[in-house]
Amino acid sequence: MGDVRTMTRVEVIMAGNSATSSSFMTGSRSALLDLLVSRSLSVLFRVAVWLIVCPAVVLGLDVTSRRPPNLLLITVDNLGYGDLKIYNPKSKIKTPNLERLASSGVRLTQFYTASPTCTVSRACLLTGRVPQRHGLLKQLAGISGNYGVGLNPEEVLLPEVMKSAGYRTGCFGKWNIGFAEGSRPTDRGFDEFLGHVSGNIDYYSHVYNGKHDLYRGAAGEGVREHDSVGTYSSNLFADSAIDFIERYQGKDPWFCYLPFNAPHFPNKKNKKPGEPNQWQAPASAFDRYGLSPDEENPRLRYMATITALDDAIGRVLDCLDECGARENTFIFCYSDNGAFKLNRKGIDVGSNEPLRGGGVTCWEGGLRVAALASLPGVIPEGSVVDQPLWSPDLMVTCAGLTGGKLPDVKLDGRDVISILRGISGSQHASFYFEFQTHAALRMGDWKMVREKPEEPWELYHLGDDPSEKIDLSHNNPQKLKELVAEFERWRTEF
Repeated sequence: MGDVRTMTRVEVIMAGNSATSSSFMTGSRSALLDLLVSRSLSVLFRVAVWLIVCPAVVLGLDVTSRRPPNLLLITVDNLGYGDLKIYNPKSKIKTPNLERLASSGVRLTQFYTASPTCTVSRACLLTGRVPQRHGLLKQLAGISGNYGVGLNPEEVLLPEVMKSAGYRTGCFGKWNIGFAEGSRPTDRGFDEFLGHVSGNIDYYSHVYNGKHDLYRGAAGEGVREHDSVGTYSSNLFADSAIDFIERYQGKDPWFCYLPFNAPHFPNKKNKKPGEPNQWQAPASAFDRYGLSPDEENPRLRYMATITALDDAIGRVLDCLDECGARENTFIFCYSDNGAFKLNRKGIDVGSNEPLRGGGVTCWEGGLRVAALASLPGVIPEGSVVDQPLWSPDLMVTCAGLTGGKLPDVKLDGRDVISILRGISGSQHASFYFEFQTHAALRMGDWKMVREKPEEPWELYHLGDDPSEKIDLSHNNPQKLKELVAEFERWRTEF
């Protein structure tokens, strides 16, 4: 900040002593008073300037504590790390609104979801805990799984933390962590809910495995089936979020959780007999590529699906601008896991380039995901954070921004707002991942990974090899030993 700085108490005393000596030497009491006043005014001016320019440094306060911000937490479903041009310049997918969000804040290049599958990753986000702590270790499957208890009802969720800070809370989109009585969004801290129970629905009919799967509910009133057949799901969830924001903006602080189901791959069990199992998007999204809605190429249809998602996110961002909420809203947007790379024809068309593997694996392509954050005046515009962070951080960060009361349990996240602001903050010692037979641990730039417990660990240096191509386990046995010890340390906590 140049030469604008506060003077310490010692400097002020020294300045006064210097002035006193000089005045006594000249014998002029008037000169002494004039000099003292002049220097005092100079000190006060410097302090005032510094307080205005950087109050957080002088007072030890985070600038975001001046006024609790609204919170908009957006998750997208199975978006590939390499699907966005801001991560992969070769991508042809049009996402101007996600690019707008990135330019207004920070792009994270090493952000991890705590699990590479939909159900478990959402439980980690909403609890701030890794699966081995909250206990939901598997993807909820079928009608019985999705409509069962799911996540332990005793776990405290992020919306409950926000309620403790006086926030209005709304969830609009994919739930996927249990829907038995006591497990629904309106039982778990959300004032309002419109969305689906399962891991995926048809984008227009809102059917999951032959069952209509769209519900609306309010706290204290329960939930009931909602009929919006024919409305594209990304638009439906965006419209609900916009309505929620417009009703509470300027009245109460609000927390809006917007978990889109796009661009989750199509499921033939959600289709009517004879209906093609293909990616879905409105005609307007196909128009952006000069395509017909009857286009048959699955990759092109996938591109239109992501563009339709981007359009929906853009309308929510526009709403924030129009109702005057943008300047005091913390936005965080990320994918729940990487694109799937299981070689299913017409299905696994997303890109995690340059990362290896995809969803349901512990390779970088399954865990490292696109993530963007924005808070005007706090997070620098157009910035990039390369430091590794992960989804459990959001619980703690949101509590720090709002004054919400965190649960008295072991949390795996940290308040990372200082890192998002570009100020160095404490780093995680390590990141632990385990899903089905896959496991991994990252510590610094090193990562070890294996696909089965009986297989030997492979070791990669992500700083030099983010694509995990060169196994260094034989060349660095001591480093591998350190990571294995850290992995076992995590396990002893469970």
